[in-house]
Formats: sequence, structure tokens, C-alpha cells
Amino acid sequence: MSGSPVLPKDQFADLHVWKGSCGIARVIMVFVVVTGAGVNAQDAEAWRTRFSQEIQPMLTQKCVDCHSEDYASGEFDLTKYMRPDQLIETIDVWERIARRVRNGEMPPADSEPLTDDQRAAMLGWVDNAPRDESCRQLASDESQRWYRGHVMSRRLTRFEYNHAVRDLIGVDFGLADMLPSDGAGGEGFDTTGDSLFLSAIHFERYLAAADRVAGSVLAEDANAQTPDLLVARHRLMAPGQDCESEEAAAEAIFVELASRAFRREVAADERARWMQWYRDARGRGEDHVAALRSLVTAVLVSPHFLFLVEVEPDEEGVRPLTGHELATRMAMLIWSSLPDQTLRERAEDGSLLDPDVARREVRRMLADPRSRALGERFAVQWLDLGSLGTGRRPDAERFPEFDAALAEAMRGEVIEFVVSVFREDASLLSLLDSNETYVNARLAEHYGLSGEFDDTFRQVSLDGLPRGGLTTMAAVLTNTSFPHRTSPVLRGGWLLERILGERVPPPPADVPALEEEGQALVARSLRERLEQHRLRADCATCHDRIDPLGFGLENFDAIGRWRKDDGGVPIDASGRLPSGEIFDGPEELKQILLARRDQFVKHLTRQMLGYALGRPLNRFDQCVIDDTLEALQRQDYRASLLIEEIVVSYPFQHRFIKK
Repeated sequence: MSGSPVLPKDQFADLHVWKGSCGIARVIMVFVVVTGAGVNAQDAEAWRTRFSQEIQPMLTQKCVDCHSEDYASGEFDLTKYMRPDQLIETIDVWERIARRVRNGEMPPADSEPLTDDQRAAMLGWVDNAPRDESCRQLASDESQRWYRGHVMSRRLTRFEYNHAVRDLIGVDFGLADMLPSDGAGGEGFDTTGDSLFLSAIHFERYLAAADRVAGSVLAEDANAQTPDLLVARHRLMAPGQDCESEEAAAEAIFVELASRAFRREVAADERARWMQWYRDARGRGEDHVAALRSLVTAVLVSPHFLFLVEVEPDEEGVRPLTGHELATRMAMLIWSSLPDQTLRERAEDGSLLDPDVARREVRRMLADPRSRALGERFAVQWLDLGSLGTGRRPDAERFPEFDAALAEAMRGEVIEFVVSVFREDASLLSLLDSNETYVNARLAEHYGLSGEFDDTFRQVSLDGLPRGGLTTMAAVLTNTSFPHRTSPVLRGGWLLERILGERVPPPPADVPALEEEGQALVARSLRERLEQHRLRADCATCHDRIDPLGFGLENFDAIGRWRKDDGGVPIDASGRLPSGEIFDGPEELKQILLARRDQFVKHLTRQMLGYALGRPLNRFDQCVIDDTLEALQRQDYRASLLIEEIVVSYPFQHRFIKK
């Protein structure tokens, strides 16, 4: 590419990477076999003995017939988790089982029920599991039988790259659209290191993006630049304005730019290498601005900018992060961008390693407008709204109102609402039910709200309206519908998976789809047509959990508008859960969800922790989830506390190094 820089030959010298045939840096993934345990031995033995003497006989009598290797109802083989030596390591599985028992979902209605004493014994055994003392450990050779070393030196996602350049240069170039899409992994987020490889096409696109930025900010004709680019140009050149020579100015500009871009101080020998490159460019006849332009491009494709680099010392094992590494993790979590000057100063003087200082910084960062990234990146992925308006779309003939602008307004409501909960330090439970939301003119019209609105989102009251919380937002309701109609199955499954953290297995392959057109739609209600799924025993277990929740949202049509009938058939939004709980309509449904607040908050914590760590979670991370839930319970589920607890947690502030 014309004008593209040739990177200094030792650009990769400080990274644990290798060059493939195309010369593109690739992160090495380490696979480690690990062993060990981590609870009080006496407590663990007593707990296992109770299982063998009291719980295992009951499970064999009441559960194993349907959940064994030979017949695994719901694709769940309980016998895999009944070995005494594995009970503690699989406590998360037993907690899910206990939740199903507590909610009255297991055993199913057509099976022999547990007696009150058996039910109490089962729940008491799980609730009194010995406390894991591995909260201050990471998965390593000594602590786990098998461990896939996660890659923290991962590439920036395309959105992180755009935000980082925006904060580095001062202009939003919309670079994410120039870059290849990022895959998801781990807990379902694009921050997962294993999925953020660097291919030849990635590097080519990053180079094109960097060329565009440098060429726009340091254009040959400054007089032709737009005001925002002119301001960015002066800001970039400012460190060198009082220097005695152009070379000294270039060095000052580079040091300021690179220290922010690389998220650390630039070493003296590193500075010398880059400046030799600048001198070589001048020797080839390039003027000062042209050489700077190449320098800026090189910084923006340097692995020290493209990757979240945490340098590995010679000794293997677990080590705490440095202040600058912690600052980077915090900035990427809350802003999806670079640390600002305040955060860098806290990192430089070491105060950021003090948990109290880190907590204060979290609250400051959440109050900053850049925290909108939590809504744009975390919330959209957690709630599975990335494909809204581009994947399964509402039918254009049946719903002509739906277009790209409305889809964007729907997504914007979710983003603004989630961000407001964290920015205002509201209760996390307001995500389930709230008297306020955020709308612009297009969404206000869609919701039938009166008042004056424009393209910007503003907070509105929902008093007297049948809305409030994520579950009644048009983005969710539209994305969990079929093109021609609503889907209680999709909506109920979404509530179970995304809100309550329950696993919903796929349907059997031989289940026929519901008829979407013709007399079936006219003659029977959707509720009646869905009854055919419940007639099959292998479908009933899941649909008894899924369908009632989805029916609670039937007052909203396939694009989230309120309705009282469907094609002349009155809406029946009532439901009965396997637990025996009865509700009618979205307001009563939300009370059902609020009654499961700790299940919701625990799942939300798991999702946020997976997003923050950028890797699949393991049993050592369960301590963080449990401790965070307890802290949130004590402080009314204050939103900022969720981020604080993750930031000061052991896995967030440490990393495992394997040579």
C-alpha cells in the first residue's frame, strides 16, 4: 500500500508471538494439564458423606431412571456428576439442579414427587456446600486437572479499536465499519481472547484504517481540513511546538502519542528505535509532516496498540498485574477504550492497586460519557440484540412501519437505559422493572407517547403504561418474534436464558414447525396451536417452563406494540409455572422475575465477569460470582458495586503465566 510504513524490525521483540508465512503476528495459545483442589478437607469429607448416605439414594430412586447414560431426558445425564470426588468441582451443576427443584420444575408433574423431607434434604445439602477456599487462585498447573491457558494478549475488537483511536486522536472516524467482524466465545462475548486472532485480512484492514486516520489528521493541506480535524491536528502536534528542531518535535509528539496508545511509558531504547525510523524517512526525502504521518500510522498498527499486552516475566506462575495493566483492563471493561490521564496517573504512582482507589475510579469512570460502551458492547451482546433488524426481520407487508431507523431506535432505548442504570448507580433490579425509559421521536411515536421529541434520546416516565424494564422493550420483543407473528417460545426461552441464566436445550429434530399461514391462523389461537408441542413427553418438560413465560408477553405484537387481541382473538397473557405460580400479563410476569432476583443478579454477574475477563469462566471464578452476589444483597443491588467487585477480584487483578 502506497505510503504505508514498514514497521521497525523489532516491533514484536517484547511480545510472546511468532510470525507466520505472511509475517502477521499471531498469539500463542497455551494448553496446560492441571490438577488439584481447594476446600477445607474436613468439611468436604462430611459433605460428601452426606451425599453418599442421604442424597445419592434419593436421586437413584427418583431421578436416575430419566437422567442416565441410557436415557438422558433433556440431554442431561445426572450420573456423570454423582462421583463423590467430583461433587465440589461440579457445584455449579448441583446449584442448577437445586434451582429446578426449588422452582417445582423437577421432578416433572407426571413423575413421583419428592416428599417435603426429601426436597428439604436436597436443597439443604446444596445450600450447605463447603466454601471453596480457592477464591484467591487462578486455574493453573497446580489447581485443575485440565486447563486451557487463556490469552490476555488479545487483539482489540473492532469497536475497541474505533473507541481507542477516537480517544487518542479526538475524532470518531467510524472505523469499526472498515474492520472484519469479531467472533464471540467464552461466555458469549467478542472480548474472548481465543476468538480474537489476527489474520492477513485483519492486518490489511487495520493498516487501511490507520492510513485513513493519519492522512485525515495530518493532511498535506491543513487549510482544507474540517474544524474537528484541525483541532485534532493541533492537539497532536502540540507536544512539539516549543522544540528547537523538527526531529526533537517528532520525538516529543511520538512519546506523547505512543505512551497513550501503548497504555504505558515508552522506554528510552524503544524511543531510540522509533526515532531512527523517523530519521530514515527524512533521509528518503519525506518532509516533517509526511514522516509524522507514517509514524502515526505505524503506532496505530503496532502490536503494542493492537493487542492488550501484559508482558510475561521469566518465572512462571500467578502474578499480580502492574498498575498500567490494571488500568487497561478497567478502561476496556467500562469504556472499551484507553485509560485516560487520571487513570494513568493512578497507575503510575501505584495507588490504583489499592482496592479503595480502584473502587473510586470505577465510580468516576461510570459517570463518564464513555461508559456508554457498557450498553453498546456488553448489554447488546448479553441480551442478544446484535442482529436486530438485520437477521430475522418482521414481515414488510404485515409490519410496514418497521425499518432500519426504527430498529436503531429500539436498540438505542436498550443502550441508553442500561447505561443509565450504571451511570446513576441505580438498583440492578430496575433492569427488570422501571418507571422510566429512554425514547427518541421515532420510538415515542411507535409507543404512542405524547410530547415533543427529536432524534436525541431523553428520559420519559412510564407511569400508567404497560411497560418498564428490559422485558417490555420493543427491541427484545421484536427480536424474539417471527416475521409474521409473536413467538411465546422464543420469548420464554429468551427470558430463561438471558435473564435467568437457565439452559434451554434445542427441540427434537422431528418436531414439526407451526403452520404460519392459512386456516390454522384463523381457526385457533396461538396458545391452542402451541399445545401440540406439550402433547409429546419429550417436549413437555421444556415447554412447561418456556411457554408460560412467553405468554406473559403476548399483549405485545411482533414489533413490540401493545395490543388487546390478535386477529380478533382476545389475548390470553396468563401463565402457570411448574412451581404452581400463576400470573396474568407483563406486570405480574415481572413480579415473578423479581421474586427470582438473586438468580437474575447471579447470572448478570457471571455474564459481566466473562465479558471483563475475556475468557471462559471456571470453578475458581465461582467465588467471585458468589461474593459479588452477597455484596449486592447487602447494598440493595447497587449497579456500580457489580463493576467494583469484579475490578477488585483476584482473577481480574492477576494472571497465570505458563512457560
